[in-house]
Amino acid sequence: MRRIRAVFFDLDGTLVRYRGVDFESSWGAIGEAAGLATEWRRVQERYLPHPDLYDRWLQANAELLAGRAVEPILRKLLPPPYPQGVREVVERLRARGMVLGIVSSGLSLVADYVRKDLGLDFAVANALEVRDGRFTGRAYLRVPLWKKEEVVRLMAAEHGLSPEEVAFVGDNFNDIPVFRTVGLGIAYAPKDPRVAEAAHVVAHEFREIPSLIP
Repeated sequence: MRRIRAVFFDLDGTLVRYRGVDFESSWGAIGEAAGLATEWRRVQERYLPHPDLYDRWLQANAELLAGRAVEPILRKLLPPPYPQGVREVVERLRARGMVLGIVSSGLSLVADYVRKDLGLDFAVANALEVRDGRFTGRAYLRVPLWKKEEVVRLMAAEHGLSPEEVAFVGDNFNDIPVFRTVGLGIAYAPKDPRVAEAAHVVAHEFREIPSLIP
C-alpha cells in the first residue's frame, strides 16, 4: 500500500447522520424539513431501482422544492447531526498533514456548511439552485450516485494525488466502487454487510478512523 496522504469522506450516513430518514441522508432530510416526506418517498421509489436515471431523480426532487423559501428549511437542517468524535478525528488527521475533503451525492447546502465548519479542504456534492432566497426548481448534478469513484479520481488529481494515496470513508452501496478505486476503503457504520466486505477495514465508531490509517 502506498502512503495515505488524503482522506475523502462521504457525507450522508458518514459525516452527517440525519436519523429517521432513509440512508440518514441530507436529501431525505431536506424533504422532511420542507414538509414533503410523502412526495419525496414516491420519487425515491420511482427512481432508486434505475441507476441510469439518477439525474432525473435529482431534478424531480428539485422541482418539488420550487418556490419555497430556503432559510426556514436550512434552519431545520443546520447545524447537521455529526457522529460523536468528528471534530477530534478531523484535528488528528489534519495534524498528520492529510488533505481532507468531501465527495458525496448529498446536498451541497449541507456539504458546504460542513466543509467550513470542520475546516476541510474541499467539498463536492449535488446542488440546488437558489435565487432571491428561494429554490428555483433546478438541480446541478456534480456527483452521480453510482459513479462517485470518477469524482474521487478527479479530486485526487486536483490535489496532486494518485487514487492509491487516498483513503475514502463511506457507508453505503454506492461507496463500494470507490473502495475498489482508492488505496484504503473504510466502511464506517456500514448499512449492509456487503459494504463491509468490500472495504479494506471497518470502523464502528468514528473515533476509530485515524488508527485504521497507516
